[in-house]
Parts: sequence; structure tokens; C-alpha cells
Amino acid sequence: MTRVLIVGTGAMASAHAEAYAEMDGVEVVGGVDTNADNLAAFQAKHGVPEGFTSVAEALKWGSFDAASNVTPDAVHHRTTLPLLAARKHVLCEKPLATNQADATEMAAAAKAAGVVNMVNLTYRNVPALMHAAAMVSCGDIGAVRHFEAAYLQSWLTQPAWGDWRTEDQWLWRLSAGHGSMGVLGDVGVHILDYATFGAGSDAARVSCRLATFDKAPDNRIGDYTLDANDSMTMHLALHNGAIGVIHASRFASGHLNDLSLRLFGTKGGLDVRFEGRDSRLRACLGDNLQSGQWIDVETPAVETNFQRFVSAIRTGDPVQPSFAHGAGLQRVLDLAVLSDTNGARDQVV
Repeated sequence: MTRVLIVGTGAMASAHAEAYAEMDGVEVVGGVDTNADNLAAFQAKHGVPEGFTSVAEALKWGSFDAASNVTPDAVHHRTTLPLLAARKHVLCEKPLATNQADATEMAAAAKAAGVVNMVNLTYRNVPALMHAAAMVSCGDIGAVRHFEAAYLQSWLTQPAWGDWRTEDQWLWRLSAGHGSMGVLGDVGVHILDYATFGAGSDAARVSCRLATFDKAPDNRIGDYTLDANDSMTMHLALHNGAIGVIHASRFASGHLNDLSLRLFGTKGGLDVRFEGRDSRLRACLGDNLQSGQWIDVETPAVETNFQRFVSAIRTGDPVQPSFAHGAGLQRVLDLAVLSDTNGARDQVV
């Protein structure tokens, strides 16, 4: 039996608990939250027997093998390090941390502890992306030369996911003072991983523009100063020589939660979509290049990040995306902020 502790019991914690509940030989044995009401509601909803107000309290109890860290971004670092010191396996929500120094420390601690460590970049669960990455790796589209990618959300223009003006679970994402890196850290990390993983190469250079728009009188609602970025555009050069653009926004009216990636190589192109929860891959290859015809590509189902995390615990094999990968992504995000501060000047990764 693999015993899991869930740290942080907000909205995303339910997704973790439900994923583990569907797996044989896995039990969520405890939850951690400083908010007693949230913790009690989480335990009742998912039948979690033990509850703790801190990671230290949970570690004193100690009867778990692994932890899912679903705390707010700014809390990842200080809640994960004690778990690693106790040699607990950790699946941490993205971004790994809110700055490269913290992320690098977490990656080093995980390596020293010799435990399974994984960042929950959820779109590694998308069959179209995983199959596209495999096709690129096999050389099906030749050398990648150009790419374009987008992550589009519209929750600042409509309340389909809830009213950000009144609900803390959304407001903190708009406030740097509450630990948010804005759209760059929240969904920019996803589309950065989506694009570079699909293209088969990490970033070598980056330039970026960030924008924060007026959303309330004096850009403040209660205790929340609304100063985190709402939209970002980024230019990337990859180590494999490809160049491309990625962008993300919470003002993308008409898109609830949609990702896209187009990859263009010397032998063909791929179009990777995850829109309306539908995963779709299209390709233009071989003789179809002459006519520009794109055809649908069948994509096999893939294991979820949760399944791969538990499997790695049981086999002892390394798993991706690791904390080291998360730290690499965080370096690009930090340089993106620096680039924006310096007038979108190019930064070497």
C-alpha cells in the first residue's frame, strides 16, 4: 500500500485525492492545512482519516510514504524541504517555486534524499502532446525550425470558474503580495513546458513582455493588491536551433482553458490541441506537404502524472518532469521577468 499525505486542501487538492482514489493500492491517509475549516471539509469529502495543521505535525506522526504538495506557489519551498529531509517522495504542484534559487534548492534536496520527485505539469497527461513529442524524437518532422504555442483562459472576463472579484481562490492569483507570479507563473509555466517538451529541446534564450491591466478601483480588492501580470508574450530560441513564440492570457475571451502548439520541421509539421478537454493531433507529412493537407493522427491513451508518480515510487525508477526540470523552467520564468523589466531584452538561459 502506498500511503499519501496531501499538503494544502484547497480546490486543487480534490483533484489529487480523486486521482489517488481511483488507483489500486493507494490510500490518502492524511491532509495538512492551516485552515481548520478547509481541512475538515476536505477530510469529510474524501474520507481522509488524519488531519494536521502543519507539515511538522504530520512528519511527527510519520505514517505516510509520499506527499502531494498542493499549497499556494509561495509555500511550495518551505513545505517541501522538510518532506524531502524526512525522505518522503513528493509530487509538487507547478510552478516548483516562485524563484530559481528556491527551485534549485528543492531540486538539490530531492537529489540528496534519493526520493521520487515530480512537478505536476498536468498537460503531460495530454495524449496529443505526448504522441507529438514522441514523433519529434523519432525524427518524423525532421529538424524542428519554428514553433508557436498559446495558453488561453478567460476567467477575468466571465465567471464560468467562479467570481474572481469575491473568491479568495482566484484573487490570490492576481496578487504578487500573496505569492503569485501572475499568468507567467500560473499558466505560463505550463505552456513553456508544453512547447519545449513538444519541440524536444530546452530554452537557450528568452525575451518577454508582461502586462497587468486595471481590474478594480486602485487595483485593490480587500487585502489583495491586483498587481500580478495578466498576459504575457515570450520569444524563445531553443538549444536545437528552433525559434518560436508562446503567449498566455486570462483575458482570452471565448477560451475557458485551451492550449495549442504548432511545430514546423524540415520534413513536416504537427498541430497539437487541447481545447474543451479534447486532445487532438494533426500532421502534415510526406506527400501531403505538396498539397498542404493536414490529417488527424490517432493518439494512444497515456498514464496520468499521478499514476507515473506512484509507479516510480514502487519501481524506484526516475520520472519526469522532475524537480530538476521544474528548476530549469523556473530559471526561464525568472529571466522572462528580468527581460520585461529591461524592455524585453534578450536573456541567455
